[in-house]
Amino acid sequence: MAKDTVEILIEGGSATPGPPLGPALGPFGVNMMLVVDEINIKSSDFKGMKVPVKIHIDKDTKEFEIEIGTPPTTSLIMEELNIEKASQDPGLDKVADLSVEQALKIARMKFESLLANDYKHGAKEVMGTCVSMGITVDGKDPRDAQKAVDAGEYDDILVE
Repeated sequence: MAKDTVEILIEGGSATPGPPLGPALGPFGVNMMLVVDEINIKSSDFKGMKVPVKIHIDKDTKEFEIEIGTPPTTSLIMEELNIEKASQDPGLDKVADLSVEQALKIARMKFESLLANDYKHGAKEVMGTCVSMGITVDGKDPRDAQKAVDAGEYDDILVE
């Protein structure tokens, strides 16, 4: 039972049999519409965001399993802040401000794929992503916000 895996990035809830999915799955001979329908059902919570999708295909039986990942942290931050794109020059140009509560919300959504052992450190990881995006955290440089988390300033917010 040989299995192949196709990994692809698709907009949540709106997969189509066209590119990029169609050309990637064509050689395997699976029922394209069944794959598309299942991806759209499983990824509907992430409508409008790019989500990583893994499709495990059994070469012999043409059966498949679909695994939906969570969108990249940058996509979740942009969706949360309702911004189109990050800063072109993150050192100088700040495009938005993320609250610590929002960082915690994103950390909870991404927790399974973060390196952190708890939500407090997960929120710090999200804040770290803000550095390269030109986004402040609670009106501060994200690195300063991380130091404030370490100093216990946000312990009332970041309780488990």
